[in-house]
Amino acid sequence: MTREEFFALVNARRGHFVYESGYHSDLWLDLETLCRRPAVVQRYAAELARSVSGWRPDVICGPVVEGAFVGSMVASELACDFVYTTRVADPSGEGLFRVQYPLPAVLSSVVAGRRVIIVNDVISAGSAVRGTVQSLRAASADVVGVACLVSLGNAFQAYASEQGLPVQGLLQLHDNNLWEPKACPLCLNKVAVENLAAH
Repeated sequence: MTREEFFALVNARRGHFVYESGYHSDLWLDLETLCRRPAVVQRYAAELARSVSGWRPDVICGPVVEGAFVGSMVASELACDFVYTTRVADPSGEGLFRVQYPLPAVLSSVVAGRRVIIVNDVISAGSAVRGTVQSLRAASADVVGVACLVSLGNAFQAYASEQGLPVQGLLQLHDNNLWEPKACPLCLNKVAVENLAAH
């Protein structure tokens, strides 16, 4: 996958945006369009599956929505079980990472005591993966790594290192900037925020 191919799939554009994590950025991706051509994404998912097969997963977990689509493809390639986490936002919260990604209770027995890889579509600050790690570990899963099609920047790496999690991505990009709201230069310059669907 090249940068150009990926950006075409997700209609990348510039502006002033707020991500699900609470960070502000100058790059927006319509991730909902990523899997509109499943055969294209399946090729990338197969490549991702090959790159993490040495982690010997029993289960693949993908955060809903697009991470779950990609995760299901990877699980199929590796002949693993597949589970997912769902997004629950807390609009009354403050600060960063005001979302949770609970695992449906009925899937807890699928992951308990088993080796699980979290698969996502794109990771920037990593709010979906952070929430998924927390939920999987609460269900006694052995989270052995994180994989994604695209890694944006380095914001997630410190968290992954702290958690002892290797990260495998097909494509590493440094096209976006992430700022905490109080330090956002676009806010300081009074550039209007485009309030789009949460990332």
